[in-house]
Amino acid sequence: MNKKYPSDLTDSQWNLIKDFFPAPKSTGRPRTVCFRQVVNAVLYLVFTGCQWRFLPADYPNWQTVYYYFRQWQRTHLWQRIHATLRAKLRQKLGRHKHPTAGSIDSQSVKTTAVPSSRGFDAGQLIMGRKRHILVDTLGLIMVVAVTAAAVQDRDGAKLLCRKLSGAAKKLRRIWVDGGYRGELIKWVAARFRFCLTLVLRSDKQKGFVLLPKRWVVERTFSWLNNHRRLSKDYERFTTTSETMIQLAMMRLMLRRLKPN
Repeated sequence: MNKKYPSDLTDSQWNLIKDFFPAPKSTGRPRTVCFRQVVNAVLYLVFTGCQWRFLPADYPNWQTVYYYFRQWQRTHLWQRIHATLRAKLRQKLGRHKHPTAGSIDSQSVKTTAVPSSRGFDAGQLIMGRKRHILVDTLGLIMVVAVTAAAVQDRDGAKLLCRKLSGAAKKLRRIWVDGGYRGELIKWVAARFRFCLTLVLRSDKQKGFVLLPKRWVVERTFSWLNNHRRLSKDYERFTTTSETMIQLAMMRLMLRRLKPN
């Protein structure tokens, strides 16, 4: 299958994930939709930021694409693909598939006029939502949570910790900035096998400072900003926002595992 758009998957990239998608049923009407084209349409939407109704005619109609997107979201298929690709990429780079250290940070973004949950971040002066992410030392996302921007970073970190799965069973240390100090450190130490380590900037330093260990998570946010769908939060539901972030990371990891 020839690529028509830069966001389309190559044959080698599609072969990495095609077995995750359900095979055609032996009964009933034969399937006429190509799942590869459905995935290409979703990646096109994430990368270009277009609306569902404005998907190019080269892809299946937008109602079909959206139906499968929502169905695979409900069955956590996107999440399983994301976790598998992260493990494969870590192994390709000579790391164990389960990370032992990571970093937490948040990013506040504006929302659109779509009715949705939102709040005001008094620190960044942004009305919208906040993206909380935990990344490994390579900058690959382990878990993501999207909340209203009014939610404190410490509460977002607790939400991330509660969402951790078996992929974090070897996690022992997480680097955080000063916004996570206080009661949160004791809360994590009492419930989990990993600990939070503060990385603070010196009071003598002025302007932008590249903090050790912490720059990795900041770089991940810059990777996400390369996808126009994530320039703002356009989604009605926070769970959809989380899936869009996972899809952006899936595209990045596929390009690293199987370069064009």
